[in-house]
Amino acid sequence: MNLSEQIKVLCVRSNISVSELARRIGTSPQNFNAKLKRGTFSIADLEEIAKAVDCTFERNFVLKNGDKV
Repeated sequence: MNLSEQIKVLCVRSNISVSELARRIGTSPQNFNAKLKRGTFSIADLEEIAKAVDCTFERNFVLKNGDKV
C-alpha cells in the first residue's frame, strides 16, 4: 500500500472525507488531491495530517534485530 492509499484509509477510519482532511490542514481539496496523485508528502506534511485526525505518526527504520533508528 502506497502512502496515498494509506492516507485515504486513514480518512475512512477517522470518518472524514479527503476534502475535510485538506481543509483541516489548511489547503484546498484540489491541491490536496493533486498531492495525493503525485504522492509527494514531506515528513512535516504527514505529521500535520496525523495532528488533524488526532493520531500519531511514527517514522523510523527497523533493523533486522528489531532496533528502531
